Amino acid sequence: MNHVVIIYSRPGCHLCERAKEVLGRARLRAQFSVEEVDISQDANLLARYGQEIPVILLDGVEIARHFVREHKLLNLLQSSNQPAEEHRT
Repeated sequence: MNHVVIIYSRPGCHLCERAKEVLGRARLRAQFSVEEVDISQDANLLARYGQEIPVILLDGVEIARHFVREHKLLNLLQSSNQPAEEHRT
């Protein structure tokens, strides 16, 4: 499965830079693409997220704000690659 991580950030955000470093390290251990969205270029996103950045989404689901933990991201990526268990009645 091709996972997509979106990071909402803006220039000058030191927490955003740290989050990007974590994503870079995680990409050495797992396959996913990263899309960076600069909220300062979109009034709606700026109003929505403001000072709450970085905001990290995995496949469209928010998984972190302010800080992203590498082990948490890797665990989420791994668990989403597992086939669903069959439920038998």
